Amino acid sequence: MSIQLNEGVHLHVLPTKKYKTVRLVIKFRAPLKAETITNRAMLSSLLETNSKKYPTQTELRSTLANLYGASFGLSVTKKGTEHMFTVGMNLVNERYLSEKTNILNDGIALLEEIIFNPNVANGQFDEGTFNREKENLLDYYSSIYDDKQAYASLSLQSLYFEDEDQKMPSIGTAEELEKITATSLFAYYQKMLQEDTIDIYVLGDVDENDIELAFRKFPFTPRKKATGSVFYQEPTRNNLKNEVEKQEVTQAKYNLAYETNTYYLEKDYFALQVFNGIFGGFPHSKLFVNVREKESLAYYASSSLDTFRGMMTVQTGIESAKVQQVSDIISVQLNEVQIGNFEEEAINQTKEMLKNQILQSEDNAPAFIERLYIYDIVGKNLSVDEWQAQVDAVTKEEIIAVANKIQLKATFFLTGEV
Repeated sequence: MSIQLNEGVHLHVLPTKKYKTVRLVIKFRAPLKAETITNRAMLSSLLETNSKKYPTQTELRSTLANLYGASFGLSVTKKGTEHMFTVGMNLVNERYLSEKTNILNDGIALLEEIIFNPNVANGQFDEGTFNREKENLLDYYSSIYDDKQAYASLSLQSLYFEDEDQKMPSIGTAEELEKITATSLFAYYQKMLQEDTIDIYVLGDVDENDIELAFRKFPFTPRKKATGSVFYQEPTRNNLKNEVEKQEVTQAKYNLAYETNTYYLEKDYFALQVFNGIFGGFPHSKLFVNVREKESLAYYASSSLDTFRGMMTVQTGIESAKVQQVSDIISVQLNEVQIGNFEEEAINQTKEMLKNQILQSEDNAPAFIERLYIYDIVGKNLSVDEWQAQVDAVTKEEIIAVANKIQLKATFFLTGEV
């Protein structure tokens, strides 16, 4: 059941006896803007710690503990042209408790408290909380620098895209964070509450009418619903960008970015999924078997897709001196798929693994909600059977065709040598 609570605010109630818990998710969605991403990342850290009624982290955690150990968290991510801010809570279903309780309503009331009654005074977030969470976020940014594969992935993203919004990590940057104050962040939060497109999901053994009544109390005002395409297409360019960076690393990282021009559930989407499984997405893939196992050229080698930006990336951990060999053999593996040099067994194994993935997501409440949310964003909806049938229908010719659309556009090499 999907209900419009207000213009741009939708409630999706998904009654099911499959889970012993109730999953509550509130999605805030706004256009991806480099200047606001860090604000949203900072808010996800700050709102997670306290509220006006529960002004310390201890008090908030104690309240969650009293809800039979409810879990709660906020996160940020991006897809294509949109940035998502997610509030999530897991509650035990009171129907399975021997003691009569009202955990569901209490949990929803706590979400309302956290979202609409933050720890604010005089038009700014509590200074102590703000400063502490700012330090925590700065520490997190530093930890990404120390995680060299994450660093290489973000550097490749920055190199690949021309658009500043797309270059920016979904969690923002330290440079942008330094510009934010407790006052400016609260001002942005007010704007976000008023303007973001809102989708609320409730999954579990619940009464639809009770849920609707509970969420109608949330003071979300009407706002313009996002209507543009979530897909981002990088302008076509013919040049290959290469960047080399030297740091003190024991294991070099050599990452590559390819243009696929294939998007989520659009034409060739399922063929691209099977291609990726054969090329580098699974342990039986060509990259894993040939680059890592047979030639021992990499500590790891895999590929992954971003079908909201028409992009594929390859990640490797290698010895610096072997970068040219690795580059050559990756190119050979792609060419092998492009000319059809792969067995029917690899196709079938990949299809089975893809079908298992979608089945497994049915048993995972957060993953299930995430899939429905993406369906809502792109305006399409496939049942598990339909999804699996689409995978089964992919032919070898379609895999070859989609492989031939893929073009290398950028490489980033993080090395300990010059």
